[in-house]
Amino acid sequence: MSKAVQINGFSYTYPDGTRALSDVTLTVEHGQKVALIGPNGSGKSTLLLAIAAFAKGTGTICLDGLHVNEKNTKKIRRLVGCCFENPDDQLFMPTLFDDVAFGPLNMGLISEQIKTRVSDALRTVGLENMAERAPHHLSAGQKRSAAIATILAMSPKIITLDEPDGSLDPASRKNLVKLLRTLDQTLIIATCNMDFAASIAQRAVLLDQGRVVAQGPARKLMCDAELMEDHGLETPAKIT
Repeated sequence: MSKAVQINGFSYTYPDGTRALSDVTLTVEHGQKVALIGPNGSGKSTLLLAIAAFAKGTGTICLDGLHVNEKNTKKIRRLVGCCFENPDDQLFMPTLFDDVAFGPLNMGLISEQIKTRVSDALRTVGLENMAERAPHHLSAGQKRSAAIATILAMSPKIITLDEPDGSLDPASRKNLVKLLRTLDQTLIIATCNMDFAASIAQRAVLLDQGRVVAQGPARKLMCDAELMEDHGLETPAKIT
C-alpha cells in the first residue's frame, strides 16, 4: 500500500545558490499527524512547498503513490491542501463563503455541490454562522480557521500547515489544537512551538540546516532536552 508521503533523497537549492534542503528522506503514513520542527531557516517551509510541487529539486517525492512532477502538478494540487503562514494569503474574496467556495468552483463542481462543501467546511471549523462575513473583519484565530476551511472544501487527503499557531492568542491556539485533532486527513505541521507540536503530532521530524537530524514519536523526541538544546529548541513545557 502506498504511503501518504514518501520522500527519498530530496535536495533543493535556491536560485542564489543557497542550499535549503539536503538529501531529505522520510515517510508519512496515511492519517498521521506529523510535526516538522526545527529552528528558523532550517528548511521546514521549503519542504512543505516541495511536497505541494511549488519547489522542484532533485530526488523523489511521492504522494499517495503519485510522483510529484510537472506532469502530475494538477493532480498533486488536488491531493494536498496548503495552509500558508499568513492566512490573509488565502482570504481575498468579498465574503467568507466566496473564499471557501473558490476552490470547489475551480474544480468544476456544480452549485449544489459547492454549497454543501462550503457548509460542511465552515461547520467543521466552527464558522458556520459567518459565511457572509468579510474575511478582513475576522479575528486572527477566525482567519486561521477560515484558511483551513478553504482547504477542507477541496477534500484533500493531505494538509500541510506552515506555523499555523503564529499570532494566535492562547484561547485561539487551544481552539486550533482541538480542530486539528479532529481532522482525519494526513497533517504535516511546520512549527517552532514545541508545546503546540506535542499537543497534536504523533510523529516529529527535526530539521536543521536543511537536513533531517532526527525523527520518531513526537513526545519522546521533543522531550530529549539535549537534542532540543543542540538545535536551538525547547522541550514542551506541558503536554495536554
